[in-house]
Amino acid sequence: MTHPATYSLVNVRRMFAGPGSIEALAEVAAAQSAEKALILTDAGVWNAGLIGRPREILEGAGVRVEVIRDTPPEPEVEHVRRIFEAAERTGCRMIVGIGGGSVMDVAKIVAVMLTNDLSVRQLLDKAKIARRGIPTLMVPTTAGTGSEVTQNAIVLVPERESKVGIVDPMLVPDCAILDPEMTVGLPPAITAATGMDALAHAIECYTSKKANPFSDTYALKAVGFISRGIRRAFRDGKDVDARHDMLLAAMFGGLCIATSSTTAVHALAYPLGGRYRVPHGLSNAILLPHVMRFNLEASEAKFRDIAAAMGLEVSALSDRQAAERMIGELFSLNEDLGIRCRLGDLGMTEADLEGLAEAASKVTRLLDNNPRPLSKADMREIYRKLL
Repeated sequence: MTHPATYSLVNVRRMFAGPGSIEALAEVAAAQSAEKALILTDAGVWNAGLIGRPREILEGAGVRVEVIRDTPPEPEVEHVRRIFEAAERTGCRMIVGIGGGSVMDVAKIVAVMLTNDLSVRQLLDKAKIARRGIPTLMVPTTAGTGSEVTQNAIVLVPERESKVGIVDPMLVPDCAILDPEMTVGLPPAITAATGMDALAHAIECYTSKKANPFSDTYALKAVGFISRGIRRAFRDGKDVDARHDMLLAAMFGGLCIATSSTTAVHALAYPLGGRYRVPHGLSNAILLPHVMRFNLEASEAKFRDIAAAMGLEVSALSDRQAAERMIGELFSLNEDLGIRCRLGDLGMTEADLEGLAEAASKVTRLLDNNPRPLSKADMREIYRKLL
């Protein structure tokens, strides 16, 4: 197996995991000598009452706390700018991101904007980040993006009708707390979509041209945890063991991204989110089996490894047969998790496919890592299968 000549992993400095690990907030705040913290979250997490205990812990440790609770699900440039301005007015010395990927991405961006004279658009245009941001602590309430351990942050750019990634080691958070009890109230549909997002991260990174021993190890581990936990977490949100498996899997998927890269699934998902506001996890879930079928001829042996990590019996099968079984399991997962989004139901028609393919073709940062090259015609055909 060949790997890139060099590869590296930039990781969070501290990590806590397991039921009740949210209590480590006090220890982290003390280590950072933070007198004032900003909790950044969204309306769903706030309304679910998930901010109460973290706030109590921080205040009990002598930390003054302010909360910004209106981070949108798909943050645009202007949203991030407004949240930065509100954060700047608080005078915070630490940011605690409590939520899903969008919350954590915005927390990372705001943290570096507070220590660097850079705008959101300059960051999107790949301006160099000279200094780390103020300390960041991430508490995921979904098991999907793995943003709590990555150097990536995604922003929706309306005029481009797509999402754009900011990628810089300075964005890697200082600490992550993976407490499954913070995810038990996650609705089944969001559990499904975010879980499939994590699975897409693992599979794409394992088959990426940038795959390496680091990402391979984390990817197969993530696949195993997801295969063991996702259906259980979907059926019973209070299954803490399943929720724990899913949080670990999402984190492993994030570590994959940190050292490898996602590929065509995410490239094709960005225009669906940018133009039609299809949620990120849902976009990846519906694209994943179709893109993997396209990649089959370039990834048979790796697909066999993934099938084995899924717990599928493939010992007596050829690589091709095992790969087909893996792809079949992806379709089965979507069916079992109630993921049945058709683009036609969102008002898309055949006439929209060319524009989608054109937008996706510009995401070369990810397409260049796909194991099999895609033409615009290939992209149109994949989108067509989803109409």
